Amino acid sequence: MHPAPLIADTTPQIPAPLARLCGVRRRRGAVQALDGVDLTLPSGQVTALLGVNGAGKTTAIEILLGLQAADSGEVTLFDRHPSDLDARRHIGVMLQQAQLPERLQVGELLALARSWYPQPRSVADCVALAGLDGLLGRRYGRLSGGQQRRVQFAIALCGRPKLLFLDEPTTGLDIGARQQVWRAIRSLVADGVGILLTTHYLEEAEALADRVVVLDAGRVRADGRIGEIRAQVAQRRIRCTSVVPAEVVSTWPGVRTADVVDGHLVVMAEHAEAVLRRLLDADPQLADLDVQRAGLAEAFVAMTAPGAPASDTNLEAA
Repeated sequence: MHPAPLIADTTPQIPAPLARLCGVRRRRGAVQALDGVDLTLPSGQVTALLGVNGAGKTTAIEILLGLQAADSGEVTLFDRHPSDLDARRHIGVMLQQAQLPERLQVGELLALARSWYPQPRSVADCVALAGLDGLLGRRYGRLSGGQQRRVQFAIALCGRPKLLFLDEPTTGLDIGARQQVWRAIRSLVADGVGILLTTHYLEEAEALADRVVVLDAGRVRADGRIGEIRAQVAQRRIRCTSVVPAEVVSTWPGVRTADVVDGHLVVMAEHAEAVLRRLLDADPQLADLDVQRAGLAEAFVAMTAPGAPASDTNLEAA
């Protein structure tokens, strides 16, 4: 008898996450900072971690970085403990606050950071990615706040990280510098870098993130792609030109907010069809009508509003 031919396993292999929290809990005094948080950070994606102040974002990041320990649950960084030196060599970190020697020149700071890694990114690449042209000879302490943030971004890139932690990276940057950072982030993701991004600019998360995780009071409220997060919220945005006062519309059933923005009436409504019919009845001359699904900002506000029902939903698995 001839042995049966071997059949190759063609099942696509899902790459292991770069970092992971599994059922992580952490209490700080009387506050349950994290309460059973699951989080995975894959390669080649931007994961936006969103939440109001005190939601647990900083605690989650510090646990992933090994800066504080979890009370319970599993934490891995490249399948190792976050304190493992080999694992830490593959990350780059840009936190909200950084204490760098103010007397050193930018070029000296980059040289120092590059010396920590066996195969650092070139100075030219760091300068290009972070937009540091003309700043290498300037003392760090004499830079503007936005310029200092760009230097911090460059330092985070020095080690060619496979996983990059960006905590409010564009705070204090002007529009041009913010666009520069966005281009750099997209370039890094195209090269397979995984990025954990926290930001208070929801348009930034909408522009950059492949996936959004919403933390609220230490729990994951939602985890999914931008469209999936939006789909959790039944709200619609009605924008039109109308003589009906916003303060009148705001009292109608189903209306969450009504404001005048740039001369247009903008209404957020849970039952857009009923509100729209009432608007047309009240103002037959209504014009410039545009109805859209709620954006990420509205979805985020709805999820984290006091009294909002907790869902703890993994939308990708739903």
